[in-house]
Amino acid sequence: MVTDSDLTETELAELEELLRARRAADQSESERVAESLGQVLSARSDSTADDEHDPEGPTLSHEWSRLQGVRSETADDIKAVDAALERVANDTYGVCVRCGRPIGVDRLRARPTAELCIACARTVDG
Repeated sequence: MVTDSDLTETELAELEELLRARRAADQSESERVAESLGQVLSARSDSTADDEHDPEGPTLSHEWSRLQGVRSETADDIKAVDAALERVANDTYGVCVRCGRPIGVDRLRARPTAELCIACARTVDG
C-alpha cells in the first residue's frame, strides 16, 4: 500500500489555504443561519403570527425546516474540512484513506475534502 501524497509543498499550501478559507466561510454561514433561526423562532412564538394561512411566501414552519437543513449541511461541511485539515497536520492529506494511493491535485482542487482517490470513489459510489 502506498502512503505518500504526490502533492508538492506549493500545492499543499494552496490546498490548505483553500480549506481554511472554506472553513471561515462555513463558520460565517453557520452564524448567519443561527441568527435567522433565532428570528424565525421569535416569530413562531409570537401568538399573532398566523403565517400558515398567508398566501404570500413560505410559512414559518417551511422556513424553519429550510434553515435547519442549511445548518446541518454547513455543520457536515465544517466536519469534513476539519478532518481534511487534520490530515494536513498529520501529513496524510492527499492520500486515499481506502487504498493509500495519492489523490490527484485536480481532484483535491475540485473537492478539497476528498478522502478517496478517484478510482476508490468510483468503486464506492458505483
